[in-house]
Amino acid sequence: MLPIDAAAHGSRWRGRHPGEKAALGLGLTVCAVALPPWPGAVLVAAAAVAVLLGPAGVAPRRLWRAWRIPLGFCVTGAVPLLFAVGGPDGFVALAPDGPPHAARLLLRTSAASLGVLLFAFTTPMSDLLPRLARAGVPGPVVDVALVMYRIAFLLLDAVHRIRQAQAARLGHTTRAAAWRSLAGLAATAFVRAFDRAQRLQTGLAGRGYDGTLRVLVPPAAVSVRFLAATAGLLAGLVAVTLVLERSVL
Repeated sequence: MLPIDAAAHGSRWRGRHPGEKAALGLGLTVCAVALPPWPGAVLVAAAAVAVLLGPAGVAPRRLWRAWRIPLGFCVTGAVPLLFAVGGPDGFVALAPDGPPHAARLLLRTSAASLGVLLFAFTTPMSDLLPRLARAGVPGPVVDVALVMYRIAFLLLDAVHRIRQAQAARLGHTTRAAAWRSLAGLAATAFVRAFDRAQRLQTGLAGRGYDGTLRVLVPPAAVSVRFLAATAGLLAGLVAVTLVLERSVL
């Protein structure tokens, strides 16, 4: 199990309805994209971090380890805005308005990723996917997502075991050995993926699979107080952003 999935299963908000957490996480994401980067995105990021470290109970180190990956993509997407290609100053030159554009994009995307992480850190996929069918998502789509979610963890576990076996046999001592081990790992994982899929299909057929995977969903009631607090937080962020923006202008 990935660390973020383990954190979601052990979250303080595990018992809350996924709709509540979706309203909070996706609401923060929308605010990060729609509000001005300064100070809107900064306020959204601060609010998301405060909720994650406070009521949600996410450890700071675990949050940083999960956030640094999307943050790297945010930085990678912002860097090209610093340069202009094919202008009068040469084939590649610094863009006149590059730093402000890059900073705005970085603020928006990094704050939006924190909103998504808030939902991911508090909502296991096993609680979310079965409820999507009740929300009107076609059953086959939900079933494929459930199966792929399960197979992904099985393949990750298989890859981990294969790498351990290769390391125990000195498969990573030299560069050539490492490349051979990597090729063997890819080939073995490919074969095991088909084997897992075949065994899963056989197991479902033996259990009378009729096109729908029926799973038990833990009961969870929607909290009006939580939704009201979420609306208050989002409205407060919008109001403070507009006030600060006007005061700066």
